[in-house]
Amino acid sequence: MIAEARAAAATAPSAPPLTERQEARRRRILHASAQLASQGGFDAVQMREVAEAAGVALGTLYRYFPSKVHLLVATMQDQLQHLHTTLRKRPPVGASAAERVAETLMRAFRALQREPHLADAMVRALTFADRSVSPEVDTVSRQTTAIILDAMGLDDPTAEQLSAVRVIEHTWHSALITWLSGRASIAQVKIDIETVCRLIDVTSVRPGQG
Repeated sequence: MIAEARAAAATAPSAPPLTERQEARRRRILHASAQLASQGGFDAVQMREVAEAAGVALGTLYRYFPSKVHLLVATMQDQLQHLHTTLRKRPPVGASAAERVAETLMRAFRALQREPHLADAMVRALTFADRSVSPEVDTVSRQTTAIILDAMGLDDPTAEQLSAVRVIEHTWHSALITWLSGRASIAQVKIDIETVCRLIDVTSVRPGQG
């Protein structure tokens, strides 16, 4: 089950594979989007400026990303991919699955904390996303799930454990929103993340145990 979840997380919605030149162009677009968002947040990401910064025609940009929301959700997907690569090189060291997941999510949070304008832009895009952006949003969710499952290190998570992962994802996302809006401190975010991650230990108890 865990292998299937990880494979799903690494697989984007089916689409023709990009050529090397197309992939390089896409990378330039995502880099330009992240740079503009880092400087001025959601409002700073204007499609014409992204196209100019990436060195592509405006029409070409729209063929890759139909709207700013599509672009910023894809930017979050790209940022999570980088984070996942980093975490695999330097995995969390907590003694329990709950500790490792909490450490992982706080590392992700601190990475976003270093770029608050970018974080705000990506979260706002997720909030504004409608049905047309569902494939991209689903990819972001699958990537987050894969990051958490890697931190848990379980070979065969139960349906209950996967449900706990979803609750943890929702809490992490909510904590990020409340921090960005100034309604929660970093210390409170850490407490909330550590608290919800205890669900992992609770759901790890098999019948007849404990």
